[in-house]
Amino acid sequence: MHVLLKRAAVSMIALVMAMPLSVQAQTAKTLPQSQTQMQLSFAPLVKQTSGAVVNVYAERVVQRQSPFAGDPFFEQFFGQRMPNRTEKQSSLGSGVIVEANGTVITNNHVVDGADDIKIALSDGREFPCKVILKDDRVDLAVLKIESKNETFPILPLGNSDGIEVGDLVLAIGNPFGVGQTVTSGIVSALARNQVKNEVGFFIQTDASINPGNSGGALVNMTGELIGLNTAIFSQGGGSNGIGFAIPANLVKVFLAAADRGDKSFERPYIGASFEPVTSDVAEALGLDKVRGALVTKVVDGGPAAKAGLKPGEVITALNNISIEHPDALGYRLTTAGLGATVSLTVLDNGKEHETTMTLAAAPESTPRDERVIEGNNPFSGATVANLSPRVADDLHMPPDSTGVVIESLKPNSPADRLGFAARDIVISINGVTINTTEILQKTVTSNPSFWRVEIERDGQRIRQFFR
Repeated sequence: MHVLLKRAAVSMIALVMAMPLSVQAQTAKTLPQSQTQMQLSFAPLVKQTSGAVVNVYAERVVQRQSPFAGDPFFEQFFGQRMPNRTEKQSSLGSGVIVEANGTVITNNHVVDGADDIKIALSDGREFPCKVILKDDRVDLAVLKIESKNETFPILPLGNSDGIEVGDLVLAIGNPFGVGQTVTSGIVSALARNQVKNEVGFFIQTDASINPGNSGGALVNMTGELIGLNTAIFSQGGGSNGIGFAIPANLVKVFLAAADRGDKSFERPYIGASFEPVTSDVAEALGLDKVRGALVTKVVDGGPAAKAGLKPGEVITALNNISIEHPDALGYRLTTAGLGATVSLTVLDNGKEHETTMTLAAAPESTPRDERVIEGNNPFSGATVANLSPRVADDLHMPPDSTGVVIESLKPNSPADRLGFAARDIVISINGVTINTTEILQKTVTSNPSFWRVEIERDGQRIRQFFR
């Protein structure tokens, strides 16, 4: 056995010595060269970091409607003998303590809609906690453990821009509720955006991530949090070695918003729309490879317009960091933070130039003027608002959307039953152009014999008639 190890070590040394000098100079990490190195363990790193990774138990009360609710026959003969029932649903995820006062970062989908949330530490202690800030678009939530005079172990936030493909990582969480589990792997890829999430910029790893790992830690070899485990690519629900983590640099920005006491997480407003660069576009523009964010639309008076951006141009870098796709641009702008001034590298007619843009929150250029529509009309039960960049951002709509939008619908209201949906833009009612919520409210009080309504949904015009 010792001879085999010695031979293996000699072979590894020979392999390293055979590497080009340029590769040796770039590589600070080496292959195992002795029996001692072959016995190295992650155990000290696990002991250092695992105490800051917690279990998150979320419980929510769900209304279960009776199958006979609303049926006039059964209500006439049986009344309310079969009322709607409530039941509790529980979910399990993971989280990471990032501040000694008990501040925990986790995924929004772990705690979304929860009525009661508890945190369980690795030593068995349990504490109630409350949600400080959450956002479904970036799928992050900040929790605060409710405890007095407790100092908790923390996991420091690392620089996720400093990691490279091939770096060793540990994933710590509670998969399938079996208890805290540690898996190892490497960083498989960076800047992944083929995930159903608005982050659009993920660290990919082959460290095993399973249901229950959501919100857990992706740790580097210096004991820093470099990512928050969030999603897996799987057809059967188990790990296939393709897991995704939200980069720590985005977690930092989100945590800073929670520490400031912000009620919502605001991302910078650009005032422009972008599309990925295709191979045909790259060839036409003289790009050496398919990369960048193609400008397709610019809103007058917005930050992009003030920076001089025009449709047809391509943003190839931000602060000298290459931009692979539009999602990467959004990520870089978000992590730069509101108030920052960034440098953009723009390709125009085969030539690159630099421009700067100051990042600000989406403005409410038109007063929101929210109104709840009531009465005998098709929009009864709808909450409507005047569109502005701020409202469009809140509703995840294109930034240049204008008019009056349906923000929400009361369940089983006339508007809900007729098939209207949140984010529908009301274009006209009985030939009257609807520019403001005030006009809409006045128009629906006319009580005509029939209604002719035109709306816009996902860019498509829809005309409907009601009596």
